[in-house]
Amino acid sequence: MTAQTAIPCTMMRGGTSRGPYFLANDLPRNPALRDAVLVAAMGSGNAQQIDGIGGGTSLSSKVAIVSVSKHPNADIEYLFAQVSVDERSVDTSPSCGNMLSGVAPFAIESGLVTAEEGETLVRVHNINTNSFIEVVVQTPNGKVEYDGDTRIDGVEGTSAPVVLHFLDVAGTKTGHLLPTGNARDIFDGVEVSCVDAAVPMVLIPASSLGKSGWESKVELDSDSELLSRIESIRLQASLKMGLGDATGKVLPKVSLLAKPQHGGTISSRYFVPTNCHAAHAVTGAICVSTATMMPGTIAYDLADHPTGEPIIVCVEHPSGKIDIVLDLTQTDKGLLVNRAGLIRTARKIFRGELYIPSQVWPLSQQIAS
Repeated sequence: MTAQTAIPCTMMRGGTSRGPYFLANDLPRNPALRDAVLVAAMGSGNAQQIDGIGGGTSLSSKVAIVSVSKHPNADIEYLFAQVSVDERSVDTSPSCGNMLSGVAPFAIESGLVTAEEGETLVRVHNINTNSFIEVVVQTPNGKVEYDGDTRIDGVEGTSAPVVLHFLDVAGTKTGHLLPTGNARDIFDGVEVSCVDAAVPMVLIPASSLGKSGWESKVELDSDSELLSRIESIRLQASLKMGLGDATGKVLPKVSLLAKPQHGGTISSRYFVPTNCHAAHAVTGAICVSTATMMPGTIAYDLADHPTGEPIIVCVEHPSGKIDIVLDLTQTDKGLLVNRAGLIRTARKIFRGELYIPSQVWPLSQQIAS
């Protein structure tokens, strides 16, 4: 009997997501074989992911792959992989700001970055979007600190803060803040805004689809007619945004927007894309926040606009809220997004070896692959 292949792995919660963190050198170099290994690791192809470490939801079937960066402006590289739950497939086209929260702590503890006394700045190059993020990790006595008093909605308890500063926000995937060239477009008779800031999104007024925009995840996920209408709009918008046929892909993402209900700036129900996020994606919150500051968009008209400096946009979601700090400059050519920042938390759950069936990645092929 051939032994299973053991891969070093650290399971972490990053923000409101969870998944394994790997060093790139511990995975196959061949992308197809790498994806097959990730599918086996998570147990995908089964709704409960019973034969792997996936949690049976899109939020707990995520992977972070980390390595030393070759780019002069970054310390490490981060490749995010969204592993399907029901299907044996992997998508590396989007990024994930929540999983990003654990990348810098993981890199420090893996010896890729030397910790400083007090706190450590880690410059991250996100391979998925070719963007850069500055991450500040608490490192008292030169060690990563996970315990702290910072609370984020969607996660019980408190942890040490992880500060994220996204430096390349506008046109991450399409090259344009407004990929269609318009602040508004119409699909299936519904007026929407297509915006690309950290992630390309289709922003839809919830009222246009017969919703308040304050519904729970369960309510929205159980409405098959709503999900069908959202998908039809998303597929059409993707073509006009220059993203091609979005069938079977997670980009663009969709959000149902409404006026805030709890004193925030705007209410958002973020879809990933075929079900509602239990909280809200970080990149999606950046996109929605940016859109609230863009006259003419759906988001701008629904928002209670923040005043003063810095600009703090509070996005309400099913589990609470997420605050985004925006650094914006209005120019003759339009809105310039200098950076977007927020605070997340992370927690190391376990570190050890993950075993992959030999038929997926035989030991004899490890070096060659």
